[in-house]
Amino acid sequence: MGRLPGGGLAKGLAVTLRTMTRRSVTRQYPEVQPDLPPRSRGVIALLEENCTVCMLCARECPDWCIYIDSHKETLPAEGAGRARTRNVLDRFAIDFALCMYCGICIEVCPFDALFWSPEFEYAEYDINELTHEKERLREWMWTVPPPQAHDPAAEPPKEIAAAEKAAARPKRTPGGGR
Repeated sequence: MGRLPGGGLAKGLAVTLRTMTRRSVTRQYPEVQPDLPPRSRGVIALLEENCTVCMLCARECPDWCIYIDSHKETLPAEGAGRARTRNVLDRFAIDFALCMYCGICIEVCPFDALFWSPEFEYAEYDINELTHEKERLREWMWTVPPPQAHDPAAEPPKEIAAAEKAAARPKRTPGGGR
């Protein structure tokens, strides 16, 4: 009811004038590296030793930008046991030209083989060079920051609490006695 005509225009002009009087701050990027947030997403790194070629990351990727090739290898068993077979990773590649950096592959990996690295400088002149193989993904593994420390005020995980409770119970002896 008490609004003046053009009040919104006046507020908008006031914001513009306030912004125009401030000095702008420009960082000269190649010389001055940006201050990234602690958990920023740059590129996906691979810890090859942890990969069991379960293919969960490739199946869950909405862009289908993860390429995995493997073969089966038979390991002889000690003693009279049956020989075991295991998958051996031949190729693990991510096409970063297709990747949308959603992180689903990292979340679904049950063996902690994929991690976020804060590295973001991996531009190429040719789009075909954005498909990075396991050797290049391994190089970024050393830039992955360590996990954040647990909050000491937080309650312990339920699994640890249950294990401590089970360990505190008195042991039962065979025969019904304690």
